Amino acid sequence: MKPIAESELILNSDRSVYHLQLCEHEIADTIITVGDPSRVKEVSKHFDKIEVKKQNREFVTHTGTIGKKRLSVISTGIGPDNIDIVLTELDALVNVDLEARLIKKEKKSLQIIRIGTSGALHADIPVDSFVSSSYGLSLDNLLHFYQPKLSKIEINIANEFSKQVLNIDSKIHPKVIAASDDLLKLFKETETKIPKLVTGITVTCPGFYGPQGRVVRNKLAYPNLIDNLNNFHFNKLRITNFEMETSAIYGMARLMGHEALSLNAIVANRVLKEFSKNGHKAVEKLILFALERICS
Repeated sequence: MKPIAESELILNSDRSVYHLQLCEHEIADTIITVGDPSRVKEVSKHFDKIEVKKQNREFVTHTGTIGKKRLSVISTGIGPDNIDIVLTELDALVNVDLEARLIKKEKKSLQIIRIGTSGALHADIPVDSFVSSSYGLSLDNLLHFYQPKLSKIEINIANEFSKQVLNIDSKIHPKVIAASDDLLKLFKETETKIPKLVTGITVTCPGFYGPQGRVVRNKLAYPNLIDNLNNFHFNKLRITNFEMETSAIYGMARLMGHEALSLNAIVANRVLKEFSKNGHKAVEKLILFALERICS
């Protein structure tokens, strides 16, 4: 086996990975990802002890413990391109011998749980509720640069989405990736103390404005996107929400053998044109819900 070239996996002088500036001992096996760097401390303030604090660009990492459970929270910034960086470097930390630059024979599987915000696409999914994404559907092109193994149902959902939602000559070719079954079960709604928890397909967009059907000044290529997403159906599945990271996390996790789940607090309802009066409070409730399940 040939070593991975210095130009392909860039390391810093202390042998930390290039963007995250982390070494293997500085991350836990359970990792929470958030988009906003300022949200890292909103998660880690619930830790009993914080042992690592690192920051480079938009990538902020806190590692610590709650009771006997060790976990890390890492900000990814916005978009699928940043997910490519974060998940690739996290995997390298646990599955590459960075001294020898060789892939390890024994592979480690991380648990990766996204805590984010999102917009709902149905009137019955209210602001301040939660979505647990059973599937991530990509409108970006990140996964076209890789070769994830797809199940028959994932391929069928993507094909049906192209028929129902996109133009027949569309240059967008979606891929669909399922969440971890084990993590979906862990975060299944079993009590009434939390806000409404919905499960469904989350669409991942490569931008915030046009790619999510927002009109400011530019004419849209898909002017009926919101209505088409709202009307999509496949068996008993529907599209619940859209954001900018989920399918990328699911796809990269699938490629490298990690478990992934995306949890989102709904801060906007695009059908009702409503926005949360206190999105920060909704996110705080989602953080507490996630930590309780992770540490239970």
